[in-house]
Amino acid sequence: MAARRALKAVLVDLNGTLHIEDAAVPGAQEALKRQAILQVQMTNTLRAASVMVRFVTNTTKESKQDLLERLKKLEFDISEDEIFTSLTAARNLVEQKQVRPMLLVDDRALPDFTGVQTGDPNAVVIGLAPEHFHYQLLNQAFRLLLDGAPLIAIHKARYYKRKDGLALGPGPFVTALEYATDTKAIVVGKPEKTFFLEALRDTGCAPEEAVMIGDGLSPRGESGAGLLVSPSAFGVFQKVDGPVTELDRKYRAADEEKINPPPYLTCESFPHAVDHILQNLL
Repeated sequence: MAARRALKAVLVDLNGTLHIEDAAVPGAQEALKRQAILQVQMTNTLRAASVMVRFVTNTTKESKQDLLERLKKLEFDISEDEIFTSLTAARNLVEQKQVRPMLLVDDRALPDFTGVQTGDPNAVVIGLAPEHFHYQLLNQAFRLLLDGAPLIAIHKARYYKRKDGLALGPGPFVTALEYATDTKAIVVGKPEKTFFLEALRDTGCAPEEAVMIGDGLSPRGESGAGLLVSPSAFGVFQKVDGPVTELDRKYRAADEEKINPPPYLTCESFPHAVDHILQNLL
């Protein structure tokens, strides 16, 4: 591995890493807790070590405000400007392209598209919307795509983690529309390179100065950190994240062997990953 720069920023996945739905990963709050004195021995928290933290998520089932309220109920000390979501990335692209999207997203995600014109749609934006994934709506999207509308996928995860086990993500539905219309979706969420660069933009940090902590690999068998452009970029891959059954874990045995480039480190939990960063990377 090429020599890396000093660590300045940490990107942290949310669902599956800090929490699973409404249950926090044990020890995760303490690992993020602020300290009154910034230069405390660098043995307790990321923020105490003056490392910038950004929380990145592909969650499409709720708005950023709803997500923030959920995290605060779990006693996470997180502010709204520290969160970067794939919904934000999707809205940014819609505004950039000046299109009127058909929004195939959960109703709880709609507030993040407030003000976006959706009448007479000429684009399709698709996220995780289980209650809307039925023939009539999917066929409407299919016809728009046949007429030349762009397909914007908030992400293409094959599955995600719930308290009752793994569940289908939006990826299979995006792929079905791609297949039926012989088109290719524009993907804006993790693990796309542009997503991570956008998340880092206001930190002033280069990819080589950042680390990503997550709980799984992408549909293409790549880690998010591996997509941060440079061979100097590195990642921390989390394999166990709380008192859940083996079937509930997004991580599957030997997943890290499928990632190219490989993760910098595989840890037992988010707190273990934080401990490693504080003790070895600062």
